[in-house]
Amino acid sequence: MILPKVRDPRFITIRRGGTLTDSDHQLLALWAPACAEHVLHLFESEQPSDPRPREAIEQIHAWARGEIRMSQSRAAGGHAMAAARELGGPARHAAFAAGQAAVVAHVAAHELGAAAYAIKAVRATAPGPEGESAGRLECRWQREQLPDVIRELVLDDQRLRNDICWSVFDC
Repeated sequence: MILPKVRDPRFITIRRGGTLTDSDHQLLALWAPACAEHVLHLFESEQPSDPRPREAIEQIHAWARGEIRMSQSRAAGGHAMAAARELGGPARHAAFAAGQAAVVAHVAAHELGAAAYAIKAVRATAPGPEGESAGRLECRWQREQLPDVIRELVLDDQRLRNDICWSVFDC
């Protein structure tokens, strides 16, 4: 589980009663796919003919640009996660990262799902301490990609949800 039982109003848009602005929602919808795309090769090397995770990333970018409706990006996210369910290891986690990124259009709090699954994908590429070290490097890389405007929001979210995100944000 990557979503808390009680939704954080900072990740609910203003028009739905929260405090998240559209511009910050769009920034989350750009950061999440950056995390997913960074590990997408782990899926594509195992499933080169399956376009679903890449299409999910493309759809969230299109949503952030205002070119498609939220429901289209959400549907693409579901398709990417369906691709993940058929697999194991790094490829599975990478596809889940892409799916989670695409559904940020629907629920902004999925931004951590994309990041967490990307870190899990990297961790799964190496055994034991090497995987842990690689995961910490991935976590740091992700943090370097955060726009300043949403940096504290995401870092605080990582602190609050680290325990339900497999403790991957200890970096």
